[in-house]
Amino acid sequence: MASVTESQLNDVESSTEGAPDDLAPVSTITSHKKGGMGTLPSTAICGNDITSSCLYVSALAILYAGRWAPVALLMVAVVLYLFRSIYGEVVGALPLNGGAYNALLNTTSKFRASIAACLTVLSYMATAVISASEAVHYVHAIYSNIPIIGATIGVLAFFSILTIIGISESAGVAIVIFLFHLTSMALLLGVGGLFIVHNGLGIFYQNLATPSEGGFAVALFFGFSASLLGISGFESSANYVEEQAEGVFPKTLRNMWTAVSIINPSMALLALCLVPMQDVTTHQEALLAHMGTISGGNWLSLLVSVDAALVLSGAVLTSFVGVNGLVRRITLDRCLPQFFLKVNRRGTTHRIVITFFLLTVSVLLITEGELKALAGVYTISFLTVMALFGLGNLYLKTKRASLPRPETAPLASVMIAIAAVITGLIGNAMLNPSYLAVFLEYFIPALLVVVVMLGRIRILQACLFLVRSVLMFLIKRMTSTTQQMRAIIDKINSQEMVFFTRGDNLANLNRAMLYVQQNEHTNKIKVVTIVRAKDEVPPRLANDLEFLNEAYPEIEIEFVVIEGKFGPELIDELSHKWNVPTNLMFIGSPGNHFMYGLADLKGVRLII
Repeated sequence: MASVTESQLNDVESSTEGAPDDLAPVSTITSHKKGGMGTLPSTAICGNDITSSCLYVSALAILYAGRWAPVALLMVAVVLYLFRSIYGEVVGALPLNGGAYNALLNTTSKFRASIAACLTVLSYMATAVISASEAVHYVHAIYSNIPIIGATIGVLAFFSILTIIGISESAGVAIVIFLFHLTSMALLLGVGGLFIVHNGLGIFYQNLATPSEGGFAVALFFGFSASLLGISGFESSANYVEEQAEGVFPKTLRNMWTAVSIINPSMALLALCLVPMQDVTTHQEALLAHMGTISGGNWLSLLVSVDAALVLSGAVLTSFVGVNGLVRRITLDRCLPQFFLKVNRRGTTHRIVITFFLLTVSVLLITEGELKALAGVYTISFLTVMALFGLGNLYLKTKRASLPRPETAPLASVMIAIAAVITGLIGNAMLNPSYLAVFLEYFIPALLVVVVMLGRIRILQACLFLVRSVLMFLIKRMTSTTQQMRAIIDKINSQEMVFFTRGDNLANLNRAMLYVQQNEHTNKIKVVTIVRAKDEVPPRLANDLEFLNEAYPEIEIEFVVIEGKFGPELIDELSHKWNVPTNLMFIGSPGNHFMYGLADLKGVRLII
């Protein structure tokens, strides 16, 4: 590991002074470790993705650019050459997994970086599903008994397991596929060249004479836009750069650029020499296999079909390896739940791979194998990621100017590359306006997940505030309701009762208190004794009532002595004076000599 000098650290610290609050800090400066994958396995993993583009981009370029297809593909090669130095500068200065996400994370805010991450994951998801499905379709053309959906899921499952086993084992499979693909394409070009030597250039001249729809400028514009799909996969190497040996990354960029710059324009040129323009549309999905049939016969067509199935499967592997490195990085940065960081015994983050596999299968089942809609997600996601990487390079130049880097992309090159990709985005949107709507259907939910993770503290604080507000409202309402209920209870209990007694029997007084306690709502009772003179008050009555007052603490007992004569008149007078209804006045059982009947006592109740 190369050491970091004190002056370099000081340069980084000074470069961040005065930066906005939302600016993400620069990651610790590191160099590539000396261990890790070499040039061939590193190139093979990303190379399978980018070199497989010749299987479909040649037909696309001819469909939109006509005879100018090789020129459009050469223009794409020039743009890719500009991106070599752009990627080299950014990843050289920030040699960490994550691609465009890593570039924006260390030069601008985490939210902007997360947008790039969402786009990259969507691009990988679409790449995996489309490549697996197309690979199965090529095999289906050879052996028609296999089920398309089931076999596609099988391909996705195989490469997910291979990724879980480990990147070294994955790289071994990728190398075999990559070398076989390059050999097959070289053989197709060689056999096709010999066919042209023996049969002449009649078809080529015929195609050159076919005018392009809309003229030269329109054909070149749309042909260039469609041909940009031929560089898909170029961003993949930046997503697993930490697994590569020191100095390998720029070599992967060089190797990918060389392969694409040679194979794609050559295949388009060979197609123009072998296939009449009107037949290109008919054989669009398997143009190279058709070219093999024309130039070499069924054996070469079969070889190209087998190669297509293998290399497209290799592109599935690229998606799994790339998304594993990217998602692990953004999870470490807490943009996704830490659940995904669980490592198995082989040292791989299997939860990321399994989740990605389930997502790809769900997309496949939802679309029922009709993947034209996903092509829109693939196109817009990939081109936007490329543009954002160029933007990350500009941020690196302005915000992290003092950060050491092995190479520097000229500003003019960066601006031209970004403009070219944006032009391609516009062209693809014009060619397929419905793709944009489909892209948003996938992009917005993915972005919402990241937004929730990034803003989870504020969201939780808002939820906490809401819960507290609701609880405070409920507490206030409950307090008010409680007070009202208490007031009602107190009002009910405040109603006094009156018990008339002669006071000569404590047991009778106790039974009267028990009756009131069990049957009436009150907290106050007047115990009244009526005498002709005060000296007739039973001597023990006051003490007995004081005892009962302690025995029944929830009821206040008031002892009242009245001089007079018990009867309806007195009952009526006391009822008005004390505001106690006569039906809340009680007496014990009267004797035989009691001069009034119960009906005469205004409703006074008999309780003993």
